[in-house]
Amino acid sequence: MSESVSEGKFENPMLRPRIEKVTVNVSVGKSGEPLEKAMKILEDLTGQKPCIRKAKKTIRDFGIRRGEPIACLVTLRGERAKEFLRRVLKAKDDRISRRSFDKSGNLSFGIREHIDIPGTKYVPELGIIGMDVSVAMERPGYRVKRRRRAKSKIGRSHLLTPEESIQFIKEEFEVEIV
Repeated sequence: MSESVSEGKFENPMLRPRIEKVTVNVSVGKSGEPLEKAMKILEDLTGQKPCIRKAKKTIRDFGIRRGEPIACLVTLRGERAKEFLRRVLKAKDDRISRRSFDKSGNLSFGIREHIDIPGTKYVPELGIIGMDVSVAMERPGYRVKRRRRAKSKIGRSHLLTPEESIQFIKEEFEVEIV
């Protein structure tokens, strides 16, 4: 598949892949001060207020109770998502594993330390956190499966493949796929 995004198969605007959303998740495992610090760091990185996620069940070995806040999450869309993704990919040295793509063309990877992201300063009071970044890819027309009225399935020929998603990420973000 040697066609570029601007020519060949993606000449049709309805077939051109795009980023639906970028989800950034920080799981701390405890409520209280560590979670507050993680939320502050995530808000500084993304420019959005994170929402809190609660534990689904009790795990005694880890000291987690059901309903206890243990993580925070931010969902970015549009230009803000692209700009954040560019910065985060720099932290990964513009290299992504082929195994990071799922069968629907979505991409997920982790950042060990948030201070690896360019433009981020270390604040000793807040510490260092890791995070998971998930990129949901789609094509125009995917709304038919999410809308409320006249919901429908997406045809097999219109579904995004991992190869098309890899090609889009390579060309849009100048990333090397290993």
